[in-house]
Amino acid sequence: MMHRTTAEVMDRFNRAFVEHDPDLLTDLLAEDCVMESVQPAPTGERVEGREACLAWWRALVEDRTTQFQPQEVVVAGDRATILWHYRFGPGDADWVSGVNVMRVRDGLIVEALGFSKTAGEVPLAAESGIDG
Repeated sequence: MMHRTTAEVMDRFNRAFVEHDPDLLTDLLAEDCVMESVQPAPTGERVEGREACLAWWRALVEDRTTQFQPQEVVVAGDRATILWHYRFGPGDADWVSGVNVMRVRDGLIVEALGFSKTAGEVPLAAESGIDG
């Protein structure tokens, strides 16, 4: 098996979403891959195992009514951070910003934790009377 760098894995992972090509994901996931999606808040859906993660991501990649736009990818050893925008509808407000925190082992994704800006109001500590 060819060993890919973390940067190469992230490039291919992002291309799968940008190009709506689920086949790019096929050999990127470790058997013990764990993924946590951005929803439902506050913890997200947890998906475990290669086949389950592949099925979840394939469904997202194949949805041509959405658009994933990576903004910046930062790689540090076996870790990567992907800042992104995700458009889910035609309206001006039908998008969200987020980040994925990824971990790669032996050229395969073993962990992907997703976080996004939350719709609605979240009180700031200064507004809620909490001292920090």
